[in-house]
Amino acid sequence: MKIVSILGSTGSIGINTLNVIRLNKNLFDIFGLSCNKNIELLIKQAFEFNPRYIYCSSLNESKKLKKNLPSTIRSKILYSKDSNNFLASHQDVTHVVAGISGSAGLESTYYAAKEKKIILLANKESMVMAGPLIMNLIKKNRNSIIPIDSEHNAIFQVLQGESNSKKFLKKIILTASGGPFLDTPLEKLESVTVSDALNHPNWAMGKKVTIDSATMMNKGLEVIEASFLFDLPADRIEVLIHPQSIIHSMVEFADGSYLTQMGNPDMRTPISFALGYPNRLNSGVNSLNFSEINLSFFQPNYEKYPLLPLAFSALRLGHSHCIALNTINEIAVNAFLKKKIKFTSIYEINTKILNSINKIPINSIDDIFEYDSEIKIKTHEFIKKFY
Repeated sequence: MKIVSILGSTGSIGINTLNVIRLNKNLFDIFGLSCNKNIELLIKQAFEFNPRYIYCSSLNESKKLKKNLPSTIRSKILYSKDSNNFLASHQDVTHVVAGISGSAGLESTYYAAKEKKIILLANKESMVMAGPLIMNLIKKNRNSIIPIDSEHNAIFQVLQGESNSKKFLKKIILTASGGPFLDTPLEKLESVTVSDALNHPNWAMGKKVTIDSATMMNKGLEVIEASFLFDLPADRIEVLIHPQSIIHSMVEFADGSYLTQMGNPDMRTPISFALGYPNRLNSGVNSLNFSEINLSFFQPNYEKYPLLPLAFSALRLGHSHCIALNTINEIAVNAFLKKKIKFTSIYEINTKILNSINKIPINSIDDIFEYDSEIKIKTHEFIKKFY
C-alpha cells in the first residue's frame, strides 16, 4: 500500500488527486493533508479519507479546525510552520504529492527529495527555483520524481519505453493551448480584466497558473522545468500552440520518429499515472472520440507572448535568473489579481527587472531563499515606484 501526503489538498491538484484515490481506495493510505486556508473543504476531506494528520497554514483558520473537526476522525491537527516539511519527510510516507502553488511549495518538495520519497510533482516552481539541487538529490538518493504537469508527464511516459532515450532523444516539444487570449488582438490585451484572464478554454486550474497560462509564462516555466527534469539544454526544447490540448507534448528521436501521449485535457490522467506508476489506475476520465477530433499546431506569436522567449533567455543565463524570473512573476501576477496593475504590466515588470540583474552563484537551498527575498524586495519596490 502506498502511504501518501498531499500538500495542497484543497487546490485543483489536491482535489483531483483525491478524486483518483477515491476510485482506488484499497491502494492508498492518506498520511497527511494540508491546505492554505480552506478548512471547510479540508474537514470534508478529512472526514472522507481519515488521514493521520491535517494542517492549515493560515493560523487564524487552523484555530477553527479543532473546534469543527468531528471526534470520529483520527486526524491529528498540526500547527507548526514546518508542518508541510513534516508531512513530506516522515519516515512512514512513501509518496508526496507536491501540489502547493508557487514558491511556497519549494521547501517541502526539497525535504521530500532529501528524505528519499517518491515525489509526484505538480509544483513547477520548485523545479524552476531548485531544479539542479533537487535533481542532484534524486540521483544521489536513487528515488524518483514523477511530474504531474500534463506536458512533463507525457514526456515521462514516452521515455519509459525507451531504454536508450537519452542517447537517441533529439528534442522535446511542449504543447500549449494558447490560453484565453489566443484569438484576442494584441492591442486589446491592455484592457483585459482579471475575470477575462481566468477564463481558460480547456483546463480547470488555480488562479495563479491560469493567469500564467494567459501570458504563456506557464509554458515558459515549463520549459525551465523540462530542462532540469530531463537534463536538456534550451535549444533542444520547443513550444507549439495546440489549441485542442489533446496531445500533451512530443518527443523527437534521432531517427525522425515522434512519440506522444494523448488524452482529454483532464488533470486526473497524469495524476492517476503518477499515483499508480508503474501500473495504471482507473482515473475516471472520459475516452477520446477520434472521429470528432481535429488537431492543429502552430508557432507561438512572441509579440503577443513575450514572456515565453524571456523564460528561454533566463534558462540560458543560468540558475539564478530562473529563480528571479519565478519570483518576479509571482509578485506581478498577484498584483494583477488584486487589480493593482494592468494585464500587460505583467510583461513589463518581468522583462525590465530580469534584464536589470546579474548572474550569481547558487549552491544551496539557503542561497535560493536569500536570493528569492532580495528579488521580492526589488520587485515590490519597482511596482510601488512605477505602478
